[in-house]
Amino acid sequence: MPLKKSDRIFVAGHRGMVGSALVRQLEAEGFTNLLTRDRSQIDLRDESAVAKFFAEANPDIVILAAAKVGGIKANNDYPAEFLLDNLRIQNNVICSAYQTGVRKLLFLGSSCIYPKLASQPIPESALLTGPLEPTNEAYAIAKIAGIKLCQAYAREYGANFISVMPTNLYGPNDNFDLETSHALAALLRKAHEAKTRNEKKLVVWGTGEPRREFLHVDDLGVACLLLLEKYDSPKIINVGCGEDVTIRELAELICDVVDFDGELVWDKTKPDGTPRKLLDVTRIRALGWRHTIPLREGIAQTYEWFRANHKEQ
Repeated sequence: MPLKKSDRIFVAGHRGMVGSALVRQLEAEGFTNLLTRDRSQIDLRDESAVAKFFAEANPDIVILAAAKVGGIKANNDYPAEFLLDNLRIQNNVICSAYQTGVRKLLFLGSSCIYPKLASQPIPESALLTGPLEPTNEAYAIAKIAGIKLCQAYAREYGANFISVMPTNLYGPNDNFDLETSHALAALLRKAHEAKTRNEKKLVVWGTGEPRREFLHVDDLGVACLLLLEKYDSPKIINVGCGEDVTIRELAELICDVVDFDGELVWDKTKPDGTPRKLLDVTRIRALGWRHTIPLREGIAQTYEWFRANHKEQ
């Protein structure tokens, strides 16, 4: 059954980077009945609170973008919280969606579900074929459990629960906290602060050699709406741009956008993480989707958002 503009669509995690992009995309396409609740209204880790919300709101469609997320440092420092919080959120939302007859659910996973040394670009079939990257293993295992729960409901009960694996994301509403942010947001803030303070050097974690793929979150929003309309398979599907850069190239590009002309210094005592993580996007492209926002343009737009919304320390 196709989406209707009047469908009650629950976007779990609507204040986050991904959730807010999905809300923007849905509103732009004329969907008028979006259901949103922030943490003060519902704690998605609370099973009874989630069940009560679903029984009262009775959503037709659910997009599960809520998660405890963070960069390499946060994942490495708090594995128990990353595993438990994400399992609780996923289990509660997915189970309540089935119990209340939700017509379709879209679960957002992560490219970190794939083995650390997976062949490149990474096809969906690489899932569970090798060891994970240790620094974000807890988060990855939680996401894999979410995928398997969606697939279990599809196989056992015929539920139309799909799982989408985005590559590394960035854009408006990204997390710029240096303790918990991902690489692009952290580098953007560091470069901005180094420029503001007239510093001569910018210290970056690792060797700069790992390769990463970066997708603007608004491109993901377009992809998710397409998948809600056209994709009904329980098999996971990748969403990425099909291009990657080294962390060194990323740092140089960010410094150029920010106009910081100091020296990049690489702290090789810090971990690099997975050597390369580029997704095979053959399947999503076969549905007619491609990314439209070039990396430099997306970083410049994100920097404008950061400057408009970030309070100087």
